[in-house]
Amino acid sequence: MRVIPALDLRADRAVLARGGQRDAYAPVESVLVASCGAGDALALARAFRERLGWLLVDCGATAPASAAEILADGAARVVVGLETLPTFGALEAIAAAIGTERVVFSLDLREGQPVLRPGAPHHGPPLELARAAVAAGAPALLVLDLARVGTGRGPDLRLVDAIRRAHPEVELLAGGGVASRADLERLADAGCDGALVASALHAGGLDRHDLDAVRRREPAWLGRHSSDSR
Repeated sequence: MRVIPALDLRADRAVLARGGQRDAYAPVESVLVASCGAGDALALARAFRERLGWLLVDCGATAPASAAEILADGAARVVVGLETLPTFGALEAIAAAIGTERVVFSLDLREGQPVLRPGAPHHGPPLELARAAVAAGAPALLVLDLARVGTGRGPDLRLVDAIRRAHPEVELLAGGGVASRADLERLADAGCDGALVASALHAGGLDRHDLDAVRRREPAWLGRHSSDSR
């Protein structure tokens, strides 16, 4: 399983996200860049790339033009979030324009409930929205509970497992509340291909040794899914 460092930005500063309360986000102080000032986004980005591997940035794309612009600026893939998605038709248009392999759909939640753009025509439980995203052309799903971000509460393993069972073919990522190597191992066993982590990296709760160990771990869900398929 891959571990994806998350870099949250506000007014060009790296901030410590906690509970989805964006007005309260403060510049992050990280053990990864202890010699730099709090909130140094460039220093953190370099540390993520040099010490941990790679970086994923969500730029809030809502249409083909904005998605293409993000790719032109050097992004490898575009994250399209439920929180800002006008319609699933927009997601389908983005996937058609830039290629499905370059799209990740973020299933944005708060305490397990979908976070929707005001006036959006779509609604329903998380599994139904995940199904709509896959039908619209998203080959990768990111399960992100904003209320868990920065809290260390751990991820929603039940939902991750349910989505994996419903969509064994998709790339499945999760974020929000990951605090330890044990959390990462549980996510891997539930079927996640990757996990977004921020606070645990900044605080030193996870290090390169932990990440390397998780990458080498063989997920238990593979054997379970094989048995379910027979």
